[in-house]
Amino acid sequence: MAINFPETLRQDLWSAIETLRASALPVRWVKAEAMHLTLKFLGAVAADRHDQLADALQHAARASRPVTVTVAELGAFPDARRPRVLWAGVSPEPGLELLQHQVEQAFAPLGFPPEGRPFRPHLTLGRVERGARAAAFRDLEDLLGRVAFEQTVTIDAVDLMRSTPTRGGSDYQTVSSGRLS
Repeated sequence: MAINFPETLRQDLWSAIETLRASALPVRWVKAEAMHLTLKFLGAVAADRHDQLADALQHAARASRPVTVTVAELGAFPDARRPRVLWAGVSPEPGLELLQHQVEQAFAPLGFPPEGRPFRPHLTLGRVERGARAAAFRDLEDLLGRVAFEQTVTIDAVDLMRSTPTRGGSDYQTVSSGRLS
């Protein structure tokens, strides 16, 4: 379950992180077209459950209203000294948190229990390569702080996505969409 941001925002963000991408950081960068905000990760799901999942998606979407969010501030999980993921933050607006909660509630009866950790809305920009040494990220905090990016958009849909792993990263396809009421 994800929110796909407008193409212009993703391309602008991709351009804004050019200096990071051009650095020698051992990171596998997410392509601009694959950047999205995950509301709920479902894992491997049988194709014959598509209709059931699409119905749950519609239920969650109808229970939520469009919400305006700001994408800004870059960071790293768990932190810049030992990163695993580089991200762009998404403002934790109450309407976005309610949407994520509606998704959790709609999918719980289908065997997808609510996430055990707090919702931290973000767009994944890159994942650190396995075996990367901490020394490679000595200047990461400074590099992240130099990137100036801020855009505000209104979210009016939520998507059920299919992820297919490929050599160049995952390929994402929208399977079903629900309009926020």
